[in-house]
Amino acid sequence: MFKWIHKYGSPRYFYGFSRRLTPWLGGITAVLLAVGLYWGLVVAPPDYQQGDSYRIIFIHVPSAWMSMFVYMVMAISGIIVLVWRMKVAEAMMRASAPLGASFTFLALVTGSLWGKPMWGTYWVWDARLTSELILLFLYLGFIALQSAIEDRRTAARAGAVLALVGVVNIPIIHYSVEWWSTLHQGPTVTKLDAPSISVNMLLPLLTMAVAFTLYFFTIAMKRVRIELLESESGSNWVRELADEKEY
Repeated sequence: MFKWIHKYGSPRYFYGFSRRLTPWLGGITAVLLAVGLYWGLVVAPPDYQQGDSYRIIFIHVPSAWMSMFVYMVMAISGIIVLVWRMKVAEAMMRASAPLGASFTFLALVTGSLWGKPMWGTYWVWDARLTSELILLFLYLGFIALQSAIEDRRTAARAGAVLALVGVVNIPIIHYSVEWWSTLHQGPTVTKLDAPSISVNMLLPLLTMAVAFTLYFFTIAMKRVRIELLESESGSNWVRELADEKEY
């Protein structure tokens, strides 16, 4: 395990590995997005109560899932930064934050657009919506912190602490619909018993969730490579890349 972490924690090795992997991830992401959107927006049947309005879940739900998943990636990277001080983990945190903020913003916007016709309002200060908004502020706070501290390694350690402190918000978001009375509907997919959603809707939803996940890793790996080139600009392997013009 530690040998594996040490191997993939090497900036040079990770750079080469991710450069080979990214085109494959991007291709699979494009196919899954096309299939998921067509399946969800055209093939899936309308909801017996909401009609076609429910189809926004094929964007909203994967965005909400990714908003929490990306933050967990940052928190795990933060542990690696604080314990092993790996530059790849530092780069992963910085690369993930704007993507996580984008997913969170998209989840909030699509949720509001759905809430107006269904709830009669774009926004309520209930536990699910408020904790999701706090998550957006955590992402923005991390991004601001990285910009405010000039030394990259000091900024990474400060960001790791913020990521670990903020991770307490993730279970609050997930279980808020069970712990408190809220307008937001309860879980329909992530339940211990069978999901309370038609399989004709569940399958395109899961397809979109996988597509969003692969999209995150595709873009994150590209951003990590840029981060590594900047942080390792004085190293021999970056000079060799520059000489070979292989970016």
